[in-house]
Amino acid sequence: MKKIFSLIILLAGIGFFHACEDNEKIVLQQPESFVLNIPKYASGIYDLKNTETIEFTTSQPNYGFTAATLYAVQISLSQNFAEYTTLPGTYSAAKFDISAQDVAVALVALHDVEEESDYPADPHPLYVRLTATIAGSKVEPVYSNVIQLPQVLGYFALEAMTMPEEMYLIGNVAGNWDWNSATEMIPVWGSPGKFWAMQYLGQTEGGDNAEIKFNYAMAWNGNEFGYNEVTIGEGSAGLAGTSDAGGNIGIGNPGWYIVVVTTSIEGRDYKYAVDFYPPHVYLQGPVNGGNWGTTDQAYRFAIPDLSLEADAEFVSPVFTAPATADDGGIRASIKLPDHEWWHTEFMVFDGVFVPRGAGDDQARVAGTTGQRLSINFTKRTGKIE
Repeated sequence: MKKIFSLIILLAGIGFFHACEDNEKIVLQQPESFVLNIPKYASGIYDLKNTETIEFTTSQPNYGFTAATLYAVQISLSQNFAEYTTLPGTYSAAKFDISAQDVAVALVALHDVEEESDYPADPHPLYVRLTATIAGSKVEPVYSNVIQLPQVLGYFALEAMTMPEEMYLIGNVAGNWDWNSATEMIPVWGSPGKFWAMQYLGQTEGGDNAEIKFNYAMAWNGNEFGYNEVTIGEGSAGLAGTSDAGGNIGIGNPGWYIVVVTTSIEGRDYKYAVDFYPPHVYLQGPVNGGNWGTTDQAYRFAIPDLSLEADAEFVSPVFTAPATADDGGIRASIKLPDHEWWHTEFMVFDGVFVPRGAGDDQARVAGTTGQRLSINFTKRTGKIE
């Protein structure tokens, strides 16, 4: 009997504690601060040019429970953080490494120097703090204490040059020198910095020949480039009849062209090559009898007559066979030298011209024998009928 009574007491106790736990509520607290630890080798010299990373450790802010915290690093040349910068990236662990190069790049801006000769030659103090946030919450950021790294030796570090991800073509017949109406060029798959566009480069209503320029931003911001800033392929120059038109690229032979811009990086500068190709578009795959990568004239789209408007349609030959999603669907492309056809393919979806660009393989579109594909490259529309 005594054992049975003890068991009843135990079960009742478990129920009591369980009831207490059910009544407990987790309250999210707003911490005032948290601790960033001084690195083990803080007294030494941090030579950023010869260091890959700097390690930091921290304690988690007391939110009242263990939260998924994200930390960001801020640095300053003054202890009061009158001016500071936040380094790239966030960290979810309480121990992490930051890039020494990121610190060096940020220090160039904090020192406000534009020439390497003006950059401090001696080590100097650097002040560091962390911010902590909870992703998706409305809790305000929490700042850690400020620590000092007494001897940090930076260098004149500049952000790495990266290829432009966008490119725009503008001119007197291409957007009428209005960036809002400029042609957005299409990335070539697998070739960062390389773009193409099917562009009408005829004459203005006043009879002037086409003139064009480019920029990787839709703006007159000093980065636009024209005749004096590009290298034009020898064959392209003869085909389009290019010339210097007051700094613009003048087109002496009006017509449709495939315009290609290829970007390279030399030092801290972009270099541009511009090529002009005949405006040939091709059917690929099942609808042309199963030919892939073809440049056969039999599968070439008809080019709009020059007397027509610039937004006229390119019309394919009649499909000689049906196409389904299983056998590859209707496919079309231009063909650039040294590139596979699918690097510059495109299709029409619900009346909209959609280039593959630098993206993944496109969805398949079915077609039947006797249909044609029409593309309006200016309006970015099309149809299959």
